[in-house]
Amino acid sequence: MASNKDFLLRNRTRPEKIIDKGFKSLTVFMASMVAFVLISILLVVFFESTEAMARYGLKFLITSDWNPVTDQYGAFTAIYGTLITSLLSLVIAVPLGVGTAIFITENFIPESIKNIIGLMVELLAAIPSVVLGLWAVFVMEPFIRPFLSLLYKYLGWIPFLSTEPIGPGMAPAILILVVMILPIITSISRDSLNQVPFKLRQAAYGIGATRWTAIFNVILPAAISGITGGVLLALGRAMGETMAVTMIIGNSNNFSWSILSPGYTISAMLANQFGEADGSQVSSLMYAAFILMILTLIVNIFAQWIVKSLSLKY
Repeated sequence: MASNKDFLLRNRTRPEKIIDKGFKSLTVFMASMVAFVLISILLVVFFESTEAMARYGLKFLITSDWNPVTDQYGAFTAIYGTLITSLLSLVIAVPLGVGTAIFITENFIPESIKNIIGLMVELLAAIPSVVLGLWAVFVMEPFIRPFLSLLYKYLGWIPFLSTEPIGPGMAPAILILVVMILPIITSISRDSLNQVPFKLRQAAYGIGATRWTAIFNVILPAAISGITGGVLLALGRAMGETMAVTMIIGNSNNFSWSILSPGYTISAMLANQFGEADGSQVSSLMYAAFILMILTLIVNIFAQWIVKSLSLKY
């Protein structure tokens, strides 16, 4: 016996079939345009960077020289700054974001207060990055400098804390990235937790689980695919952030392992130099942009794979 869906599909009127076919064609076209734009951008950046690729090869990835006078370019400092600021900001933002999501979804506080906190998190995402950058320069960095100086005083023997903080640097850039990616992680984690069936919660409590046992052993595993997707989306956002990081990171191409020293990111380098670049410097900047695109594509592909794997698991 045919299902109701098959019956309805066979008995559609001609106008309905035409509309249905047109809608399908439109959606396929729009989806294809997204792929076309992405591939076009990637190809343009690639072809514009071929001169630098041919001249510097893979040496471009492991050297820090950036001298337009002698036409010597290397992006290692910017690549290191991009990766270290993004990853460390993620290390701080994930516990905060997921913890906040749990706090506002698991009935720890009244509904009215939960709504206010959720609204504040969403409004934080609406603040322009240039405003956050100004706040970081004039408020956050002077406030945290004494704490960073204490880290240098007592832990300066560690290579990652081996320079005295004197102003803008990678550490303030990491903290401003935490502020910027926190709403992404919190919002997606909250939505993922809200999607966990209520019956699953009740079943956990029914077998004697405490609230925290249910959260860590039942609810979080059930929502882990969505949370992971949000975390990796936030990582891609952190890697591509430009204005706020440019304003607070110090924009120094002198390589240092220390996160207390001024640094550089690929996006900050592009923002600072592309407007006045010419000759081989343009191709070198395009090469750096191509590297950034590849890194973000790898993050997104990895995110899709992780989400798919965890979805199948749970």
